Amino acid sequence: MKPLTFSILRLLSADTFQSGEDLAQRLGVSRASVWQALTDIGKAGITLHRVRGRGYRLPRPIQWLDAEPICNALTDKAGGLILEIHDHLPSTNTLLMQKAQQGAPHPTCIVAETQGAGRGRRGRTWHSPLGGGLTFSLLWRFNQGAAALSGLSLAVGIALVRALKSEGLEDIALKWPNDILHRQQKLAGILIELQGDVLGPSTAVIGIGMNLELSGEFRAQIEQPVTDFASAANASYDRNRLLGKLLSHLLDLLRQFESEGFAALKSEWLRHHAYQGKPVRLLFPNGRQEEGTAIGIDEDGALLVDTGRGPLRFSSGEVSLRGNP
Repeated sequence: MKPLTFSILRLLSADTFQSGEDLAQRLGVSRASVWQALTDIGKAGITLHRVRGRGYRLPRPIQWLDAEPICNALTDKAGGLILEIHDHLPSTNTLLMQKAQQGAPHPTCIVAETQGAGRGRRGRTWHSPLGGGLTFSLLWRFNQGAAALSGLSLAVGIALVRALKSEGLEDIALKWPNDILHRQQKLAGILIELQGDVLGPSTAVIGIGMNLELSGEFRAQIEQPVTDFASAANASYDRNRLLGKLLSHLLDLLRQFESEGFAALKSEWLRHHAYQGKPVRLLFPNGRQEEGTAIGIDEDGALLVDTGRGPLRFSSGEVSLRGNP
């Protein structure tokens, strides 16, 4: 969306209509500019009430991102964190990867109201409506090399589970290697990109997308069963406070991972494994499929599957996991 579109939406409310003329005067633009700026808001998952002679009104308020309440929710863990909030980015991961190459300090977090080219694992697109999700990336620098970070995506999943359970959510599960499920529907996803030498040091950009409130129309754009925080919690939420809580647990987890590695977190991950002891189907990039029973993970986070030929080990870059009813 255009910068002017965000400025207009920030002036609109769910209580009263505002005319295009009033909006134009307040922003110092023409009425035609207001109309043009609002033509593409449907792509961002926003419904706008328009009534001739009365103007525009939001059907419900938008919870805009705000650094102060986010950092307040972080409490003492906010020390040293650099937080950037953007209205729109192609991808928070892409921008933070660029900043990492330019020497951005650790830890830095970039969060966006909307993304134009948000990415999931294996090139998938991450959809998130304006105000209805959280899309953010965190930069963390490690002394270890990339080989020592193979269980990082699983460790980050544990941080999200801890945060969600602290918010009262139950029935949260982890789908190897990077999805968070609520009752077998996707609630959040993780995308980690690494830079650095094999032996270290290395840099991780940890991208997270979480659904907070999705309309039926928006869900129809997603090619898998999904849910959102509002449905899972069956309660209202504060978007900024929730982001602060997620970052708080994530910073704690990264410090633990850095000092103890994934081995110290393995048993906690297995307690939340969505398919532990269940039949699964493995999808390979070349179209090949393999069926078996998920029997666990090893010390570096690789999936262990019994295919009838003994336990086989699969890395996250090789396969995609599905339940096999």
